[in-house]
Amino acid sequence: QVFSSVTSVLNMSVFKEQFVLEDLLQEIKRRSTALSFGPLQSNGLISVQGSFPEIKLLRDFLLLKAKCLSEDRRGESQSHQRPRRRLQQQQCKKELSSSVHDTDGESQMVVLDTDVYHYMKAFSPWRLQGSADVVISDVTDGDTTTLYIQSAGPRSGVGQISRIREQIEDHSIKLYSALCKERISFKEHTRAEKERYQRLCEHLKHNFPHVLMIHYDTHIDVIGSPSEILQFTKVVSS
Repeated sequence: QVFSSVTSVLNMSVFKEQFVLEDLLQEIKRRSTALSFGPLQSNGLISVQGSFPEIKLLRDFLLLKAKCLSEDRRGESQSHQRPRRRLQQQQCKKELSSSVHDTDGESQMVVLDTDVYHYMKAFSPWRLQGSADVVISDVTDGDTTTLYIQSAGPRSGVGQISRIREQIEDHSIKLYSALCKERISFKEHTRAEKERYQRLCEHLKHNFPHVLMIHYDTHIDVIGSPSEILQFTKVVSS
């Protein structure tokens, strides 16, 4: 199974005071024609399915739209906006119209496919450790994991945070294109068979050092290059 499609749940309720959510959803659908959308729930949640890069673009677009709303609200609370505030709002709208998907300031974020994130964390954890002046935290929501890259000291600047974000993004894109996943299900197996599969997978770690195994109660996900996953599944099923 190649990472051709992921599913994410978006919370649209943050926009309900400023937009009719159904109208906003139609706008999003026009922008993101490659994505499939589920029904909009009464609590503002909606499931979206498509390729990970398209999901990432959509999420970043919505985050930037939320940021612009925040700028507008702060502007409305002041009878006389400062020129810098007006400039920030104009820049925000310009970024929104061109679908720029970076945040600014001392906190930036990266949205990753969760399987790619697990693989990166297992085999190149240094990419996610930040530095003495930069802290990286993560929040996993189903098929996507969001990394928050934040300043942790006076010496860290936007440039350093941006470089770390770009390095993570570049590496995740390479992994996304190179990896595939296979699922070994236990649903129709006895407890003894399940334990045998688990022991076998653990034993195979030495033969497949670049294959990631994620154990769950009902299955094991194995992630790696297509050739290694093919060999791995042949050994397990033999």
